[in-house]
Amino acid sequence: MSNAIKIGLEIHCQLTGLQSKLFCSCSADYRGKLPNENICPICYGLPGTLPLLNQKAVEFAGMISIALDCLIPAQTMFYRKNYFYLDLPKNFQLTQYDTYGKSSIGSGGKLYYGSKTIRIRRVQLEEDPGRLIYEEGNTQANLYTLIDYNRSGVALVEIVTEPDFEDPKDARTFLNKIGSIVEHLGVCDTKLEGAIRCDANISIDEGKRVEIKNVGSFRELERALSYEITRQKSMSLRSIEIKGETRHWDDSRKVTKKSRTKEEEQDYRYLPEADIPTVIFEREFLLSLKAKMPELPYDRKTRFISSYQLSEQVAQVLIDKKELADFFESAIKVYSSAKEIANWIVNDLMWHMDDAGDGRSLFANLKIEPNHIAKLAKMVDQNIISRNTAKTILSQIIRTGEDPSNVAEKNKVSKIDDKIVISTAIERVFDSEKTAVDDAKMNPNATNYLLGKVMQLTGGRADPGIASQLIKKRLNQSE
Repeated sequence: MSNAIKIGLEIHCQLTGLQSKLFCSCSADYRGKLPNENICPICYGLPGTLPLLNQKAVEFAGMISIALDCLIPAQTMFYRKNYFYLDLPKNFQLTQYDTYGKSSIGSGGKLYYGSKTIRIRRVQLEEDPGRLIYEEGNTQANLYTLIDYNRSGVALVEIVTEPDFEDPKDARTFLNKIGSIVEHLGVCDTKLEGAIRCDANISIDEGKRVEIKNVGSFRELERALSYEITRQKSMSLRSIEIKGETRHWDDSRKVTKKSRTKEEEQDYRYLPEADIPTVIFEREFLLSLKAKMPELPYDRKTRFISSYQLSEQVAQVLIDKKELADFFESAIKVYSSAKEIANWIVNDLMWHMDDAGDGRSLFANLKIEPNHIAKLAKMVDQNIISRNTAKTILSQIIRTGEDPSNVAEKNKVSKIDDKIVISTAIERVFDSEKTAVDDAKMNPNATNYLLGKVMQLTGGRADPGIASQLIKKRLNQSE
């Protein structure tokens, strides 16, 4: 009998498009700074300090809620989520929660992908905690832990789904969709380390819920969920109780391991934050927010199909990654053959890309630019080079960043369309292949052999169309 699997996700999206943190003026860009230098008394929650809510963060969170088809309440407020943990210098986190009515900035949303619908329980705005760095010894793991509070207070949007996933692969696909949405909105650069993270909750056959944390990438989350499904099924078969707990993903051993007993909501003692006033959402504000939202992935896909006559499948591949869709649109500004350029990107260029699905740039190891792929497509369309030759050139320019025409000229792979040059090659073939010439006079299909010899003699550079015409003309003259 098959086990019923329920998976829910808690996606944490840093609002990297902001200049400052959620409740203070400290820089939101903590990366590359010395440990614990990007903090202030508000970050620490020292007595006498007052948090000041970042209005832009509220706008960004509202845009995410709208994009996920969520209901935005008339007002929202913040709470203190109380628990002692090393990465929270205040011993509480300022967050939102639907404790006293609808307080999260978004709730009851949904996201379609393919034939599936995933329900969004809530979208909430909160501050990111600090960063724990585990130092491993030779005899036992995690001999001590280092803490960097630079990240503490950075604006974070948490997207909580209902347990609508049954397959780890679907969860990873969904995460890529969320990544595409927040990048199209311009609120989060998912390529930055730690900018988008995800915890997962999983249960089997109505059993207790297990939370998986400390997962470094979408690919690793898929692996962690697959491992946890196997672990829980094995325990169920042996009638071993599955306990509600938090487990961390051990990336080196590829296993989950117990971290602590799973907390219940009452353990956090949510208390209204008196230092932050209730935020009121007026109708005019929400209308202006919708008006200035950029094009979302679904709308972009529709435009690609209608404006550029791309197939639905090709358009979907392009918009799944904003970086890829931007590359495509930059390329067609150089050469307007949209179908050809899209096919080159989807069928050829993507084979060379780094698609680990963990936030790294697709072009991280490539030196190709949009104008390169546009010029390559144009050279094929204009019959300057063959498609096979173009693929060879593509393999070179992604490593060197050279201009396609320069590579073609340097390697002498441009097609020969000079009729005098081709006719000279034909004469040499006719002189050396007299039997084949006689056969071709009797059987027109035999001219393909002569054409092959001409192509061989010219290193595959002769224009096959021109060469075929000249061979037929030469055969008629010799009758």
